Amino acid sequence: MLAQTPDDTTVAGLVSDAITAPSMHNAQPWQFHYGRSRRTLTLRADFGRAMTEADPATRGLHVGCGAALLNLRVSAAHRGLALKTTLLPVPSDPALLASVQLKDAPRNPEEAALVGLHRAMRERHTSRYPFEDRPVPEDVRVLFTEAARAEGANFSFLTPTHLETVLELIRDAEGYDRRDPGREAEQRYWTRDTKAEASVDGIPDYAFGPSDASGRATVRDFAGTDVLAGRARVLFEKQPQLAVLSTAGDRPVDWLRAGQALERVLLTATLNEVSTSFATQPLEWPDLRWILRDPVFGTGHPQMIIRMGYGPTGPRTPRRPLDEVLTIEP
Repeated sequence: MLAQTPDDTTVAGLVSDAITAPSMHNAQPWQFHYGRSRRTLTLRADFGRAMTEADPATRGLHVGCGAALLNLRVSAAHRGLALKTTLLPVPSDPALLASVQLKDAPRNPEEAALVGLHRAMRERHTSRYPFEDRPVPEDVRVLFTEAARAEGANFSFLTPTHLETVLELIRDAEGYDRRDPGREAEQRYWTRDTKAEASVDGIPDYAFGPSDASGRATVRDFAGTDVLAGRARVLFEKQPQLAVLSTAGDRPVDWLRAGQALERVLLTATLNEVSTSFATQPLEWPDLRWILRDPVFGTGHPQMIIRMGYGPTGPRTPRRPLDEVLTIEP
């Protein structure tokens, strides 16, 4: 039970946890506002941080904000707070993505189930490093499926035949990106040379990972067409373990649900010592995105391709300071 309005320190803690979520190019396209009198946090999209070339419909932006919303819910559950979450509460205001009211009520069982994920939030990092050729066990895979389903999404590892098709699509999309000056410039805008600048957003060069000596890596190469001095060239796993997260619909509300499902899967993976990264390149080309669906078993709309396996967890990437993403008013 909430005996009184949560203090500003508690609210800051909730948002500090929320913004550990992943987002496209680590743009962190979110703004939080807390009204003390209404005990309500709102999550707004910062469309000034959208990828106008790679994500013109803002699907990826919504997925990232959904991941931050899941973290907020996990943080609240960890602190014993009950929430009432409403997605897209004002249809006439598309930037208002969610309203989260802190309630005088016991936590419901669904939210209480999130408590155990809290310790994984600050341990979860995107890993653009090679993984071992060791399969993720079936019982662990089931946990990922259940995590996605709890947030209204579907999750499935690619079948061997479909995997080859998707790997080709990833390589095709990576090639398309490098031949598109607008996308190449946009990606360069969101990468950071840490020798020359301090960063609070974007992808720092230390998080690029090594380049794949075979040219078959699934992870996005944030170096693009640039050559980084001293960057290692190594072989990645021969058969990457890729999974697709999808939703029945393909509207902003579905993208927000996909983001919550994605983060719940990622936190579950972290707890089970499974490293993760993304292969979003073909999702950003409409003609390729449709082909991502499994021709036999696939239904719904692909929202994320996740690479999973055993290997380095990846480095921590920067986050914007709280005073840039959180405002508190009476």
